[in-house]
Order: sequence, then C-alpha cells, then structure tokens
Amino acid sequence: MSKAEQTRQFIIEKTASLFNKNGYAGTSLSDITAATGLTKGSIYGNFKNKEEVVIAVFKYSSGELAKKVDAAISAENNAYKQLIAFTDFYRNNWSSMFEKGGCPLLNSATEVDDALPYMKTTVQHSFVHWAKKVEKIIKLGIEKKEFNNGINPNDYANTFIMLIEGGILLSKMANKPDNLYLALDRIVKIINEEIVK
Repeated sequence: MSKAEQTRQFIIEKTASLFNKNGYAGTSLSDITAATGLTKGSIYGNFKNKEEVVIAVFKYSSGELAKKVDAAISAENNAYKQLIAFTDFYRNNWSSMFEKGGCPLLNSATEVDDALPYMKTTVQHSFVHWAKKVEKIIKLGIEKKEFNNGINPNDYANTFIMLIEGGILLSKMANKPDNLYLALDRIVKIINEEIVK
C-alpha cells in the first residue's frame, strides 16, 4: 500500500463506527477530523469530497460484515449447517454490532432512502449480494438433496434478510436482543419445517 492508500484506509477505518452511529448526513467534516486527528486539507487531499468518503466507508463497513459472515458460513460443510451458522453469527455477535451503531446495511438503507440518493445504488448492491449469498446456500442444499426441490431460494433469502434486519432494528431500539432472537428463531423454524426435506 502506498502512503496515500494507507492514509485513505486510516480515514475509512477511524470513521466507520462514527458514520454508523451518527449517520452519514449527521457526521460533519469536523467530526471526521476529530476522529482521525487529520486536517480538513488532509481529508480532502485523499478524497474528492464527503460523498466519496461516505461511499468508501460504507463499502468498508459492509465488506467487513460480509467477511465475518462468510467466515462463519464457510466453517461448515453442508448447506443446512451453513444456514444455521448464518443465524448463529447474528445471535453471537449482536452485542459488538450494537456497540458499533448497529447493522451498517440497515442504517445506510434507512438513511439513503430519503437523505443520500447518491448512495442508493451502492447500498442496493450490498443487499442483492447478501441475498445471492443466502440463495446460493439454499440452491446448494437443493442440489445435494438436503432441501426440498420445490422451494424458491430467492424468496427465502429475502425473507431471512427482512427478518434479521427487522429484528436488529427492534432490538437496537429496545437495547436488548430479544426481538433479534425471535427473528432468528423464526428463521431456524422455517429452515427446519419448510426448507429441509
């Protein structure tokens, strides 16, 4: 990494939880300089504008979440265990996620819908990628004859995402994981009763 690339990465990493907690529109340049210890000139020497910082931070935050979910899933050797590992990831990591402001995808989706239209495509792409990942696991289970053949993998993937994000939202508001656990338990019930042969 060049010195410029290292500085960009430093800015992104130092401001990721700040943006996630305060929102992209609610985080000022002064907040960014305070979090990084860098000057305004240094920030804009590495990014064209705040919009570019926002997109880079979102890609970093969503990418870090995806890596952790992938690691949990890839530790398992069949589709059923991978789907359960997917739910277990959220069950086991809700506390650290909440400390950092919640799910970066949920927070970004809520904010970009009205306030940050320039980010909408990037956030949409992350949700599509997430759904495709879950859909791929379900398709694998169908191919391996672990799962029912007549199910729609895309519908289930989107349902799981809706349940997880809704559970995170309500649990974050209540500051306890009960609603997230309720959503995850529902997903496991769906897997066992509707997906598994």
